[in-house]
Amino acid sequence: MVLPTVDGAGREVDEAAVGVAQHDALLGEGRERLAQLGLGDGIDRCGPLGFRGGHAVAVRGHAGERAHETGRIREVAHALQHLGDPGQCGHGPFERPVLHGVRRYRRERRWVPSTLSSVTPPIRVAYLGPAGTFTEEALRTQADLRAAAHLPVRSVPEVVAAVGRGEADLGLVPIENAIEGGVALTLDALGFESDLLIQREIDLPISLNLAAREGTALTDVRTVLTMPMAVGQCRAWLARRLPDVEIRAANSTAEAAREVAGSKRAGLAAIANAAAVKEYGLRNLATRIEDHDHNQTRFVLVGHGIPAPTGHDRTSIVCFQRADRPGSLLAILQEFSARTINLTKVESRPTKHSLGDYCFFIDFVGHVGEPIVADCLRTIAASAAQVKFLGSYPVAGEAASRRRRSATRALRDAESWMNDLHARIRPPGADA
Repeated sequence: MVLPTVDGAGREVDEAAVGVAQHDALLGEGRERLAQLGLGDGIDRCGPLGFRGGHAVAVRGHAGERAHETGRIREVAHALQHLGDPGQCGHGPFERPVLHGVRRYRRERRWVPSTLSSVTPPIRVAYLGPAGTFTEEALRTQADLRAAAHLPVRSVPEVVAAVGRGEADLGLVPIENAIEGGVALTLDALGFESDLLIQREIDLPISLNLAAREGTALTDVRTVLTMPMAVGQCRAWLARRLPDVEIRAANSTAEAAREVAGSKRAGLAAIANAAAVKEYGLRNLATRIEDHDHNQTRFVLVGHGIPAPTGHDRTSIVCFQRADRPGSLLAILQEFSARTINLTKVESRPTKHSLGDYCFFIDFVGHVGEPIVADCLRTIAASAAQVKFLGSYPVAGEAASRRRRSATRALRDAESWMNDLHARIRPPGADA
C-alpha cells in the first residue's frame, strides 16, 4: 500500500514543494532524536513511495538492528513520527512515511510488523464473509493478515470492488478448488472487472460437514443450504445419502450455517466447514462428506503493485485471441514451450461478448521480472493475443519455500562461478 506524505489535516502534500533544504532539516532532526536514544544517526531516506511522490524515512544499519534487538522499535517510531510538528501530539507531515519506512526496514529483515500496530493504522483486508468461512481460515494462516483489520464482505465481486474503491487495502478470495476447478466469480472479477493484481496465494485443506440445529436428525433433513462450489465437492455423498433433498444456494458455507442457526424451519441443514459449525452453534450430522480425499482450495490475496521475485513464483495472465482461427491457441502455448516455461493451468472462460468467444486464463512458473518471462509475454502480446496481466507472486507451501532456498543457493553458486571465469579473461593484447 502506497502511503502519501500528509499534512496535519490529513491532506496530501507535494513533497517537492516542501523543498530540499526543509526535507534535509527534518532528516537532521530525526538523526538528533535517534542520537538521544543512543542509536547514533542511522536514519535516511527510504526511497520514493511511488506514483504519489514523496520519500519515506527509514531507520537503517546498526541503529535499526539495535532498535530491533533491544525491543525499541516502538520507541523509535514514537520519536520519529512527529518530525516537523514538535509542538503537537497530532500527526506531523512525516508521520505516515516515517512509519512506512520503519515497517519496510523491518519487513526486509523478516521482522514482524505488528509491534507497530499501536502507532500506525493496520492494513485493512476484505474477505469473503461472514465470520467462519474457509476464506477467513485461510486469512488466519498468515501472521501479517491476522494482525490486520478484517472486513468481511458478502460476495467475491464485492471483495474485489471494496479494494478497488479503497475501502480495503487488500482482498482475499478463493480462486481454485482441487475438485471443482476454477472459481468463476473470482476469475471473472479479476479478468474483466478489475485491474487489481494477485499478491500471494494461500493453499488450504478443505473438509465439509453436514450440520443442523440441535434436535435435527439426518433423516429429518429436507433442505440443504450451501454455496454451489461446496455442492460440487460432495455431489456423490448427497446423491447416496440424501437423494431427494432440496439444495439452496448461499454465498458461502458460513452464510449457510448462519441462516440455519437463525431459522426455525424444520428439516433445514447446511454444508459447512468446522469453523462455521462452531461459530453458529450447530451440530454435525455427518463429517468429511467431500467426495475425494486431499481436497484443497487455493486463495489469492489481491491488491496493487507486483511483489518482488522470490526464486519460485507463479504468474497469472488472461489471453484474448485477436482472431478465431485454427492454431491460435497453439501459437500462444508454443511461446512458453520454446522457452521451457512450465504451465500450471490453462482454463477457458467466455469473454461475455458472444456465444463461442472464449479467452484463456493461464498460470505458469516464473516472474514477470525475469527476462525470459518478460520476453515470452512481450512476444505473445505483439504477435498472438491481447494479454491481461493478473500478477506475479510467490508459490504457496513449504515445498515452495524449500525450492526458493535451493534456487537462491544455486544462483549464488552460479554467480560465483561466472565471476571467477570473468576474472580469468585476459585484457585485449595480452600474451597467451
